[in-house]
Amino acid sequence: MPAPVTGRAGELLVGVVVRAHGLRGELGVEVRTDSPEERFAPGARLLARRAGEADVMLTVAAVRAHTGRLLVTFDEVPDRTTAEGFRRARLLVESSSLAPTEDPDEFHDHELEGLRAELEDGTVVGTVREVVHGPGGDLLVLARPGAPDGLVPFVHQIVPTVDVVGGRLVLTPPEGLLDAD
Repeated sequence: MPAPVTGRAGELLVGVVVRAHGLRGELGVEVRTDSPEERFAPGARLLARRAGEADVMLTVAAVRAHTGRLLVTFDEVPDRTTAEGFRRARLLVESSSLAPTEDPDEFHDHELEGLRAELEDGTVVGTVREVVHGPGGDLLVLARPGAPDGLVPFVHQIVPTVDVVGGRLVLTPPEGLLDAD
């Protein structure tokens, strides 16, 4: 049985186990990362988090594509019975293990989360709580004091400045976008 490990802050979701596959312990994984070839490469280590269970560190042994998902074999999951215990597990990596992006206009979600959101005049309107990736594009979820969370399309016209080092981003929202509901 895999050894339990303690979960830590700064973890990023890279996949969710949707089912066991076959008899040899393969797991069907829904990918939640832009770099599956890196995150699920043989030898990669992922933290498996299951509701009501201790976290477990898993080592990728093999991976293959199958019907829009990945089938992943982990060293610590030798058979179907063990694999069934990982159904709905969230597979995580440490954000510190991610190399910075080389493109100055691209960011990892964890680099944006926690940034102060302010208008061009310096007025603080909230803090980036989350980045949501939807079919129509990416949205920043802003936690706003005394108001419901705000959704801001993450496009250059509305978010012209992202200053990760300075801990802020600048918004030029169209009229009404940040009105409290």
